[in-house]
Amino acid sequence: MLTDLEKKIIALLQKDIPVVKRPFLVMAEQIGITEDKFLKVLKNLNDQGIIRRFGATLKHQKSGFKANAMVAWKVPEDRVEKTGNIMATFQEITHCYRRDPAPGWKYNLYTMVHASDEDECYAIVKKISKAVGEDEYELLFSRKELKKTSMRYFED
Repeated sequence: MLTDLEKKIIALLQKDIPVVKRPFLVMAEQIGITEDKFLKVLKNLNDQGIIRRFGATLKHQKSGFKANAMVAWKVPEDRVEKTGNIMATFQEITHCYRRDPAPGWKYNLYTMVHASDEDECYAIVKKISKAVGEDEYELLFSRKELKKTSMRYFED
């Protein structure tokens, strides 16, 4: 069972972390505790596995990437891990994961590619295809972003 303080800290971490030299000091002050106490609770939450990682969300449109595509790949199961590990080394790829194929859909490995335009996405995917020796794929371009928020477990 989480304490009220742990819930407050988790609620703060669900928001944008301040881009300052000591973001946890700023956050600690928002809930009336010291930075040391904040970090101690945070470390404890991490040690318990309640918080497993921190991740940044890039708003790719604002950073200059005008095209992005999910690439669905058909990769033999015995090559998925090796192929995925190679794909993940490409700086243009932000996500790489395996899923079971759905009925009527043959693809099992997915990557997300970001570029300045759709032609560049195709060129990147062609380069990746050549590097991994896989040529059965579909590019699924994003046309409109409807929602980009993280799960909220606690509110302030």
